[in-house]
Amino acid sequence: MSQQREPLTRDRIIETALHIVDGQGLGRLTMRRLGDALEVEAMAIYHHLPRGKEELLDGLVAHVAVLPADTSASHDAGGWRERLRTWAGAYRTRLLEHAGVLPLVVTRRNPTALIATTDSLREVLRLAGFLNGAAAAGAHTLIGYVIGHTALEVRGRELRRTADPGDAVDWDHRFTAGLDVVLAGLLTTLA
Repeated sequence: MSQQREPLTRDRIIETALHIVDGQGLGRLTMRRLGDALEVEAMAIYHHLPRGKEELLDGLVAHVAVLPADTSASHDAGGWRERLRTWAGAYRTRLLEHAGVLPLVVTRRNPTALIATTDSLREVLRLAGFLNGAAAAGAHTLIGYVIGHTALEVRGRELRRTADPGDAVDWDHRFTAGLDVVLAGLLTTLA
């Protein structure tokens, strides 16, 4: 009895590549290794990703970097801060879970990857009463803070593995404190 393989799709390719990166690191992601994990010849991947590894890397960025904020919740006076806090915590968690892709999120030229996420942040701010320019600047600042902090956190955690355990950093506290500063700064543009 032969076991039927799951059909090869773009989503399956990207999910499998993400699994490789999460488990082995970005440097271990090759088209051959990906083909082996998918149980196909590496050339079969190009049918779904004609630009090859470039398109695969763009797909990884899009898969990890897209996490829109909730724009459907009620728009009471302080609710926007809680929605942004909730989003920021979830986004940081997502980036930490896929830390191997984080260097691509920071350096890859894939401008469409962050559009839905940034647009949702801007919409939360706009619905809270921010003018369009302030909402756009606030969204950009917030996404920059979360990505930047998480990149520094990943780097710091890697460096700390060899450091004195007594020098441990409370990354959760540091993230929350910085987020409070960003949100307080946003509030000044609303007034």
